[in-house]
Amino acid sequence: MGLALLLLIWLITLVSTYFFAAKTWYLPAGASAATGWIDHQFALTFVLMGIIFLAAQLGLGYIVWRYSEKPNSPPVPYTHGNTKLEILWTVLTAVLFIGLNLMGAPVWASQRWDPPEVGAVKVEVTGMQFAWYFRYPGPDGTYGATSPKLMDPSSGGEAAVGLNPSDPASKDDVVTGTMYLPVNREVDLSLRSVDVIHSFFVPSLRFKQDAVPGLDIHMHLKPTVIGDYEIACAELCGLGHYKMHGMVHVVSQEDFDKWLAAREAEKQ
Repeated sequence: MGLALLLLIWLITLVSTYFFAAKTWYLPAGASAATGWIDHQFALTFVLMGIIFLAAQLGLGYIVWRYSEKPNSPPVPYTHGNTKLEILWTVLTAVLFIGLNLMGAPVWASQRWDPPEVGAVKVEVTGMQFAWYFRYPGPDGTYGATSPKLMDPSSGGEAAVGLNPSDPASKDDVVTGTMYLPVNREVDLSLRSVDVIHSFFVPSLRFKQDAVPGLDIHMHLKPTVIGDYEIACAELCGLGHYKMHGMVHVVSQEDFDKWLAAREAEKQ
């Protein structure tokens, strides 16, 4: 029985390691300026944790087999353990955990604390059960006022985000259920939620950030490859969570300008 359990543990360990090493279970091809940094940190974490995972599981399998009960097995002795080893692996775990966090901190901060480039495209992302809405401030570069009292998600568009039509700044705001971004332009994102916590996740753009009720969270990114990329909600947000997805269309600057001008013309 001990040998069968050893083989099962080792089989699961080696098969799962193969799939990760072969990148069968991996992120899609990156399409943003942050791809290089994030993928490097991701790969480094995988390698270090993979070595520890392999060593732990292979050792576990051996111990299960080596110390499995046999007809002639002596009584099991009590052991307190090895204090020095416990201190050693606790310290090594702390060093590894803190070290990886320090190495990844600049990448994390670059999307949050560093100011966006001058002339960045401003987009407000609003999450609600169970849809994403995107608002562009128009030529004036200023978002119009919104109010929870004006929100009507069933109507979609401007009513869904509660845009106040009496505010002059709202006259040129564009609200859409599909996100358009120009390629190779910094994007200044403002994330918010109107009900529960959602998570705006675009795997191809290496972007993931919670949208929290009551908070206006600013981040920025730069798409670098023209294409269509799926948006998912990565935070369980209710019974309709599974259908809370959308699309990001990364297009040329010319196509983006045409699309935005067409949306503004529809408001006239």
